[in-house]
Amino acid sequence: MDSNPASKKSSVMADINMTPMVDVMLVLLIIFMLITPALMSGFTAQMPTGKNLKERPDDENRTTLGIDLAGNYYLNKEPIPEDRVVELLTAEMARHPEDAVLFVKADKGLKYVELREAMEHARKAGFRVMAAVTDPIKGDDEDEGK
Repeated sequence: MDSNPASKKSSVMADINMTPMVDVMLVLLIIFMLITPALMSGFTAQMPTGKNLKERPDDENRTTLGIDLAGNYYLNKEPIPEDRVVELLTAEMARHPEDAVLFVKADKGLKYVELREAMEHARKAGFRVMAAVTDPIKGDDEDEGK
C-alpha cells in the first residue's frame, strides 16, 4: 500500500460550480430586459400634453408619422430618410386610400417650423386630415368624476 496521504485524498472537485454561470445568465437577462423595449419602440419622443377628447389605442392599420426632437422622421415607428418622406407617405396613402388621416406624433420640444414642414410633406402625399397625438394631462381622470 501507498503510505503517501496525498494519493488517498484527491484535490480535484468532481462537481460543477454553477454560481458563475448563474451570475452571467442573470446579468444577460437584465441587459436584454432593459434593451429590448428600446429596440422595439423605434421612435421615442416626449409628446405634448392635452385633454384628449377620445382615447384611441394604437392601431396597426393607421398611418403614424413621428418626428423626434432631432427632427428625424419615422413612418409607423420605422426610421425614414428626410428626402424620401413624401414618396413613402404617398405609398402609405395608396395602401389604404379610404383613410386620408395621418396621425402625427411630434416631440413637444420640436420647433413649429419643422412640424409645419412635415405637414406640408403629408399634404403633398395626399393626406387631408392630420391629427396631433398628445399624452393626457395627469390628474385628468379625477376631473371627469366631478
